[in-house]
Amino acid sequence: MQSVDRAVSVLEILARLGEAGVTEIADELEVHKSTASRLLGVLENRGLVTQAKDRGKYFLGAGVLRLAGAAAVRLDISQEGVGVCRELADELGETANIAVLDDTAAVNIMQARGAASVTAQNWLGRRTPLHATSSGKVLLAHLPPTLREGLLARTLPRFTEHTVTGTAALRAELETVVERGYAIAREELELGLAAAAAPVRAHDGKVIGALSVSGPVYRLDPDRLPELAERTAAAAAGLSRRMGYGL
Repeated sequence: MQSVDRAVSVLEILARLGEAGVTEIADELEVHKSTASRLLGVLENRGLVTQAKDRGKYFLGAGVLRLAGAAAVRLDISQEGVGVCRELADELGETANIAVLDDTAAVNIMQARGAASVTAQNWLGRRTPLHATSSGKVLLAHLPPTLREGLLARTLPRFTEHTVTGTAALRAELETVVERGYAIAREELELGLAAAAAPVRAHDGKVIGALSVSGPVYRLDPDRLPELAERTAAAAAGLSRRMGYGL
């Protein structure tokens, strides 16, 4: 824990000073220069700090920007998505969620419940499989091809008799998701549960999340689900505009 604390302190020092050498950092941390050098070496290997070769000074690296950018995306979509999520839940009477990619899963970062979903389970903060949920399929469908194929190459667990686990079948479904603009899942993660989701895009067009609506299959039957999917896609497009897409 001491090493972690010192590593974080190094990043804070560089953020405050702009750049610093090994001796300056060692003095700030009140440690030996060799300890400061080892900490900087680890951080440099992870891209969190960079050394200016001509001056020997260290400054924050691109890795910090990558982490900050990921956090900013979550913060922005959370802030901008509050009203959209609530409006969709109120209009459709079902549970609305916003999910983002978290490594190899989708994690729900926002939830709003409609009038008909007062007893619905809480999905907030829950990690769900990409191949067995509507949000996950949206996120999976819009990944870069190499990354998507890498995930499809893994063994896909079966949760119900309706879970799509075949790579070829799932790949074909993901192509359909991209073409029609939304994904549907019926009893693929849990029996009795149906959902539809659509992509949320950032200003550069990159898919950064999925807006979904879910409910019991007796309410989201095959006749109603496509209609809800279209409405969800429209709401997701509105949220994308709020994120700067198409402006």
